[in-house]
Amino acid sequence: MSSTRNIRELSLPELKEYFESIGDKKFRAMQAYEWLWKKQARSFDDMSNLSIDLRKKLSEDFDFNAIKVDATQYSHDGTVKSRFKTHDNHLIEGVLIPTEKRNTACVSSQVGCSLTCKFCATGKMERKRNLDFDEIYDQVALLNDQSEKVYGKKLTNIVYMGMGEPLLNYKNVLKSIDRITASDSMGMSPKRITVSTAGVAKMIKQLGDDKVRFNLALSLHAPTDKQRDEIMPINETNTIDKLIEALNYFYEQTKNDITLEYILFKDVNDSLKDAENLVKIYRKIPTHLINVIEYNPIAGGEFIKPSEDATQSFTDFLAKNKVNVRVRRSRGKDIDAACGQLANKDN
Repeated sequence: MSSTRNIRELSLPELKEYFESIGDKKFRAMQAYEWLWKKQARSFDDMSNLSIDLRKKLSEDFDFNAIKVDATQYSHDGTVKSRFKTHDNHLIEGVLIPTEKRNTACVSSQVGCSLTCKFCATGKMERKRNLDFDEIYDQVALLNDQSEKVYGKKLTNIVYMGMGEPLLNYKNVLKSIDRITASDSMGMSPKRITVSTAGVAKMIKQLGDDKVRFNLALSLHAPTDKQRDEIMPINETNTIDKLIEALNYFYEQTKNDITLEYILFKDVNDSLKDAENLVKIYRKIPTHLINVIEYNPIAGGEFIKPSEDATQSFTDFLAKNKVNVRVRRSRGKDIDAACGQLANKDN
């Protein structure tokens, strides 16, 4: 284990103290800080307006644990999936999803996941560790680079919907968003960021207490506790009633958008009775949208995608009952980049 400190954990005042302590000028701190956050340096060697001796000194006193692109895959629909390698050789995945109006980065918050949702490839992996805030930030920076190189425009949106449960890595997720939205960094609007959760009621309430400014998505995927228990073990301690209470509290405190995510599984949650039960939940939450999502098959999975007719009947029922519903067509299925498919498979 390294005994040196991660330089990106230092605030600007702390950097100024450091440079003073080594007999250098305070303005060096601002130069270094700009390299870390405004220019998204990948190493001390990138800091070209600092002397070679100073860069060497920084590398002796600090760690710079930037993640690197390990492999990239391109889908026929334009989606780009990247496998990233951390400084300690863990692998995670992130996805760039381009559309006519927006370019969205889907980022991971953990190495693996502990929640074992039955429809998710990441849920079949062991959770190795949480990602640090700067490793999450790096994914956004690298996906933004890809967006500019491949599509000629910057990211417009960020979703925390990759590997892991964001609310079980609460502090790092919030700190990464602070850095992404900071004016001395990427300066992205928090209204263009959505954090998706499988449903950790206590931490949803904490988001409300912390008055966060980003949007929230709940992966619901079943309209009753009995059904949800079967596919999402987290529901045993975070029941639908508890989640409804938590989401209402979150909205009261923040007034931020809430989306319900609902993957359709054939003969599991796609009946008109299921749609009726979903309408009841929708009416209890100040949610602005239900995203009905195509199921994406995974290795060893037990579910089947419903027919187009069944999907249409389900969404028609919601719409007739004044539910704002949208069918989200999966992107990047051919490279295992779609919802629920991230699992670090070999290319």
